[in-house]
Amino acid sequence: MPKFINAVRDWNTEAFARSLKREIAYLGKGVLPLDKGVTYGGAVDDSELTVTLLRSDDDGPVIVAHVGVFFTEVIGGCSCGDEPTPTPAYCELRIRIDKATAEAELALVSE
Repeated sequence: MPKFINAVRDWNTEAFARSLKREIAYLGKGVLPLDKGVTYGGAVDDSELTVTLLRSDDDGPVIVAHVGVFFTEVIGGCSCGDEPTPTPAYCELRIRIDKATAEAELALVSE
């Protein structure tokens, strides 16, 4: 489970969004559940992410943040001669961060 220590430290300050986005960017490949947000059933290329904080709320012992994530979905070719096609992709995630431990739960927001 990832930890967002700096985001918890910066909660309720102007630095929160910046800290949260930075910590998301530092996560290893495959940590974000982006595979559940692909449109065409392709593979996720999470080497370059753009994260936008949509909103954040104080829910007692946890911080709940909703973020938009722009990434690349790689769609496989439909025959031997076709190359995989990269296409822009977007999904929204809900991040619940425990204020005491900084542990974060990440989930795709269903439409």
